[in-house]
Amino acid sequence: MTDTEEEELDRVLKALAHRTRRRIVDLLAERPRTTGELCAAFPELDRCTTMQHLGVLERAGLVVARREGRERWNHLDVLPIRAVHDRWISPYATGAVGVLSRLADDLGR
Repeated sequence: MTDTEEEELDRVLKALAHRTRRRIVDLLAERPRTTGELCAAFPELDRCTTMQHLGVLERAGLVVARREGRERWNHLDVLPIRAVHDRWISPYATGAVGVLSRLADDLGR
C-alpha cells in the first residue's frame, strides 16, 4: 500500500473506532438521512457534537453529504469499509472457509 492509501485507511479505522460514529454508519446503512434526523437519533448529544462526528465520517470518506434546499442529506459510502474488508477480513475468512470445508469432509467420511 502507498502512504496515501495507508493514511486513508487510518482515517477510516479511526472514524469507526467511536461507537457513536458506528451507530451513525448503521443508521445510514439503512437509508440516507438528513442531519436533523441523525441529531434526533442521538438525544444525548447536542447538535454540534453530532455534526463533529459527521465531519469525522466525511473526512474518512464514509459519509457523503448533499444539500437539497434547506436540508443536508447524508449518504453512506461503503467503499472505504470494503477496503478494510479486502485487506484484513477476506484473507482470513477464505482460510476459515477452507478449514470448515475440510472439517465437514472429515465428519462426512
